[in-house]
Amino acid sequence: MRRALRRLSLLLLLLSPLAHAGVQLAVDGVEEPLKAAVISAVELSQYATRDVSDAQVRRLYERAQSQAATALEPYGYYDATVSGELKQAGENWRVTLHVKPGAPVKVTTVAVQLDKTALALGPIHRAERAIERLKGKPLDHGAYDAARDALSAQLTANGFLDARLVTHRVEVTRANHSAAIKLAWTAGPRYRYGKVHFEGSQFNDGFLDRYVPFKSGDYFSQNQLLTLQQALNGADYFAVVNVLPDVDEARDGVIDINVQLAPAKRSIYTGGPFIGTDTGVGLRAGMERRWVNRRGHKWKNELVAAQRLKTLSTLYSIPMPGDNQRSYNVGANFRDADTATSQSRTLELVGNETRQWHGWTRTVGVHALSGTFTVGKRGNEPDNTPGIERGQSTLVFAEGSLSRKQADNVTFVRHGWSASLTVRSTAGTLLSDTRFSDLIADAKWIRAFGTRQRNRLILRGSAGMTWTDDFAALPPQLRFFAGGDRSVRGYGYQSIGPRNADDRVIGGKNLLVASSEVEHYFTRNWGMAAFVDAGNAFSGTDYRPKIGAGLGLRWRSPVGMIRVDLGTPIRDDRAHGIELHLVIGPDL
Repeated sequence: MRRALRRLSLLLLLLSPLAHAGVQLAVDGVEEPLKAAVISAVELSQYATRDVSDAQVRRLYERAQSQAATALEPYGYYDATVSGELKQAGENWRVTLHVKPGAPVKVTTVAVQLDKTALALGPIHRAERAIERLKGKPLDHGAYDAARDALSAQLTANGFLDARLVTHRVEVTRANHSAAIKLAWTAGPRYRYGKVHFEGSQFNDGFLDRYVPFKSGDYFSQNQLLTLQQALNGADYFAVVNVLPDVDEARDGVIDINVQLAPAKRSIYTGGPFIGTDTGVGLRAGMERRWVNRRGHKWKNELVAAQRLKTLSTLYSIPMPGDNQRSYNVGANFRDADTATSQSRTLELVGNETRQWHGWTRTVGVHALSGTFTVGKRGNEPDNTPGIERGQSTLVFAEGSLSRKQADNVTFVRHGWSASLTVRSTAGTLLSDTRFSDLIADAKWIRAFGTRQRNRLILRGSAGMTWTDDFAALPPQLRFFAGGDRSVRGYGYQSIGPRNADDRVIGGKNLLVASSEVEHYFTRNWGMAAFVDAGNAFSGTDYRPKIGAGLGLRWRSPVGMIRVDLGTPIRDDRAHGIELHLVIGPDL
């Protein structure tokens, strides 16, 4: 027993100097990205948290200096010298590498050979110029590889599907620290489109051809294939869209395009509760038919039942695919609105055409609006209360609008904006109870700033003007009011505007509202806001803006952005106290 214990002790004594916790590696003499390249290339860096024996450390250390020098060559440093120190620190080892990169190799010659027909194309010419600009700069193999591959990619993207890189050399002369780049491609023929084959479509033959942004015989372009893919996805008809060039069957400079499709779910049903301080608590239900028939027609219906707003709408659309993505639409909307100052029940019929126009969405159509209304209410007063104005009108008017928005992120905008302009006018009094014309403009701008862009500045503005023979004949939705969640916070919905002889708000002919808001996010999803809103509805030139200010809470919830604001009027003898505002929805 005593002999066995003696042997075990001797074995442990022999093994004890062989095992250590790990290696601490330090590199000086160079900055990033050279420092990171050295650490990554040196094998010793792999043993920071791994046990290593004395013999292993010494073997790895002997190779470390040459590994470090080699790691700098892709960055143009071919004469680097590396010295080092190996020390034992307790059970660990510490290795320090002192790097002197030396003078970098510079590119003195760039020679690119490519067919003139290919170089005549802008994207290919720009890619070739990017390679030429490497001349006079320190040799960077990563930049060289990226520029070379970019030119190859542009050849393929612009129809030179048989292009081959036949020469690709970088010749380095260490004596004078120079490098020569030599590249040569054979472009081959430039391919043209053949036929486009749609597989799995549920529509009539020829319907999807209108989405194709090119014709048979045009030169091949990957950008056009991407445009086709985006258009088919945007049409909302398909769950799967794959646009694939038939490279295997390409012949004589002609290539067919295969489009693989799988229909999406035909009918979409939506619904659920919602809440907003302008509308109150309510329920929303919708049904959308993504395609009604084999001609691609669409049908959408929505029901909203809230405390202060009830609507029932239907819209039938006939898409006309093409460069401008036109659509003909007919619909109807019943609206029963009950605000703090007005009540209305109207039926509206609409027919219009929408299309893309220079990056904007343009809508031109005709509306027929008829119904009854009261204005000048205060709360739940009876309609026969003195001072309340009642009316009934029928209006037929033309409407045209332009709208556009851009955003870097749909759910949370850091850089984006939206703008819209709407013009409406009656043709005369033959079909309408009065003449009117109006002009409405809305804009919103969002910009993130500060450390990690945790702050946002949000600016918003609205303006409107109305010309009419008989203002009293206009229902509330054609008059201007201010106040509410998306207007002047600190005031109730549509509670600001011109008043009648009984001091009741009846709306105005003009509108001017502006808002400034700053948000700060403490975490990714939670933040707070401070805001100042100002504006009013008015008639004539008597513009006296109301001002509201306050603080708010922001939550990027799973269902979208939730905004809870507490606002109060500033220097207003008529209004006092704090108003709660709740909005759920996207930024733009």
